[in-house]
Amino acid sequence: MTDPEEWTGPVADAAGALPVRGRVVRFEGHVWSILTEDVDFGTVTVQRDVIHHPGAVAVIALDDADRVLLIRQYRHPVGGYLFEAPAGLLDAAGEPAWQTAARELAEESGYSATDWHVLVDLYTSPGGSSEAIRVYLARGLTPLADGRPSTGEAEEAHLPRVWIDLDEARDLVLAGRIGSPTAVAGILAAWASRAGGWSALRPADSAWEARDRLLATDRVRLPRPDGA
Repeated sequence: MTDPEEWTGPVADAAGALPVRGRVVRFEGHVWSILTEDVDFGTVTVQRDVIHHPGAVAVIALDDADRVLLIRQYRHPVGGYLFEAPAGLLDAAGEPAWQTAARELAEESGYSATDWHVLVDLYTSPGGSSEAIRVYLARGLTPLADGRPSTGEAEEAHLPRVWIDLDEARDLVLAGRIGSPTAVAGILAAWASRAGGWSALRPADSAWEARDRLLATDRVRLPRPDGA
């Protein structure tokens, strides 16, 4: 007899959205929305608060000496300065994700890259948020002629960068010295991918099944037509 608590199928995330019997918008902010949904589990219907997020991309930029480019940025929700991979929201309607990544790399670090691959995909907090992030590996780096453009304000006005050897960056993650989710996932994925001869890399325009599922089930906070 099969133990119902033992999974015997393939180990891979898959679609399987449960029916939503009701939805109330609790908050609609500048970046995301918070909804309360009545989720039908078959034997019981429960309420779940969900953050509808636009999604994001991040970039692990690696130079010819296998050094990772990180930026230091203030993050108000955690009250501190974090070392992060250049990153940004998918808030430009119609812009492919890898192009958003290239734009964010330029805006936050002042670099462009010629060699792009998908490194790793992740959900940042699937218990409460629909945020899905794709982390790219960028190589063939060149500094922009005019440096980092002055496109940011507040948290993005001053983003000092640092170059860290990939092995050292891995050690900093494992020691708890770096905690940004995209930096943690991206650095560890880059280190593991390099150890495997980069054979696990995917093309920059690879299908993003996780985001496609979110879009198909109305779980993405899409850009507003008026830019709000």
